[in-house]
Amino acid sequence: MQSLAGKVAVITGAGSGIGRALANQLAAQGCCLALADIDADGLEATAAPLRRDSQHVSTHALDVADRNAVHAFADQVVADHGSAHLVINNAGVAVSQTIAELRYDDFEWLMGINFWGVVHGTKAFLPHLLAQGEGHIVNLSSIFGIVSLPTQGAYNASKFAVRGFTEALRQELCLTPIKVSCVHPGGIRTNIARSARFYRGMDGRSDAARAAERFDRLARTSADQAAQTIIKGILAGQPRIMVGADARFLDHLQRLLPANYPRLLGKLLGKG
Repeated sequence: MQSLAGKVAVITGAGSGIGRALANQLAAQGCCLALADIDADGLEATAAPLRRDSQHVSTHALDVADRNAVHAFADQVVADHGSAHLVINNAGVAVSQTIAELRYDDFEWLMGINFWGVVHGTKAFLPHLLAQGEGHIVNLSSIFGIVSLPTQGAYNASKFAVRGFTEALRQELCLTPIKVSCVHPGGIRTNIARSARFYRGMDGRSDAARAAERFDRLARTSADQAAQTIIKGILAGQPRIMVGADARFLDHLQRLLPANYPRLLGKLLGKG
């Protein structure tokens, strides 16, 4: 897409963080918006000021882990807006716990949103995009879809899965007009750490407040900066969008030391 003006942008997880920042900036680009989130209050807080600016905005309370609900959402978006051009599967959550102590219900909850939410959003909207002969699917992975860290096994699993799924999708659609991008944010200043199911941090402690404060110190990129980078990547048709200097550094580190990066990364994080 060389221009977003007049396009219909679909964003999950639009009630806060990167999703809200994307909604604001895509509205400024002239997009019509279909915004979804399980948090109805957060969703309305995102949408209300955009409606005041006379943007065409629809809001949808949605659990992306619910397959039938996501497919019904896609049909409703097309009914409300006439089409969908840009689908951003952004909704995500976190769990911090060692794999040995990780409960299955926490793992299933996280995978339902982080991975299955992306699968549901992709499969629900893809037939519409193919039928209209135009579209762009943007799936949010993470730098933790490239490198792994202790106590992040569930999150790593979901984000590596999003990466693999999206890269395969891009190859399958390479001869079609549908573009596909995988986004790898580094540390972004959002509420994800504070809203996580936190049991044990990488330092072995169970102090959620301390872990959130540490995340805030390490997260150097704002949600607005992240959204700006993502939109720039969409307009450029980038298949892989790295967000933040930390993401770019860790990507290079993993390429340079694929087997030994955990040791160096552990030392760097140990100073945090």
